[in-house]
Amino acid sequence: MSEVESDGAVPAPDEDSRTVPRPVVLLALKDSLAVAVAAAAMGLAFGVLVSQSGLPWWWSTIFSAVIFAGSLEFLLLGLVMTFAPLGQIAATAFVVNVRHVFYALSFPLHRVHGVAGKAYSTFALTDEAFALTARPEARNWSRARIVWVQAFVQIFWVGSVTVGAIGGTLIPAGAVGLDFAVTALFVVLGIDAFRARRDVPAAIVAVACALIGHLLFGEQMVLAAMGMFTAFLVARYVIAGKAGRRA
Repeated sequence: MSEVESDGAVPAPDEDSRTVPRPVVLLALKDSLAVAVAAAAMGLAFGVLVSQSGLPWWWSTIFSAVIFAGSLEFLLLGLVMTFAPLGQIAATAFVVNVRHVFYALSFPLHRVHGVAGKAYSTFALTDEAFALTARPEARNWSRARIVWVQAFVQIFWVGSVTVGAIGGTLIPAGAVGLDFAVTALFVVLGIDAFRARRDVPAAIVAVACALIGHLLFGEQMVLAAMGMFTAFLVARYVIAGKAGRRA
């Protein structure tokens, strides 16, 4: 095609069709498989935790489909079961998901057209979706491929959570280590992001911020660590900008 979109990208062959061609769906499925295993493992663990909390299994499906925020769901489950105040729940949700504000700065939402498409893509902007679309090879993905990748990630998540909840009754009560699935997933995503960008200073500073936050605030380290790392990124951006202007 010779036409160029307003953002400078050449539309993919499937961009102007009303129906999504089969190859696009298959490509999105293949893309999403890169994180499907980790998401499924984490979903199974969460489903088991829901079943062992005393809630009916179908609550796991509702929880995962409506909230759809992996690590936050683990935290919210504990808060809901202890009847935590709404203010505490809101503060926890903000601290855990504030990183999505920065995701949105580089996520290719401008390539997703239509109110419904943008609304769903914004809702389904997870760590996995961001990690997949942040790769260099994803720069030419069509809007259909982006949305289908997000949809498959959600399908894997909701499906695995449901299976975990149904099968959770077979696991003895008091089983430990299931919540480590969250840590394992973020480690995998971090390694994948480093392989894509090879930003050694950022990786070192991120680990340092996490360690300092843990030493100073213990389990309440998230906000402090995120704040320190954000300050580092802003400072580096400002310094790089000044250096570029001088050159």
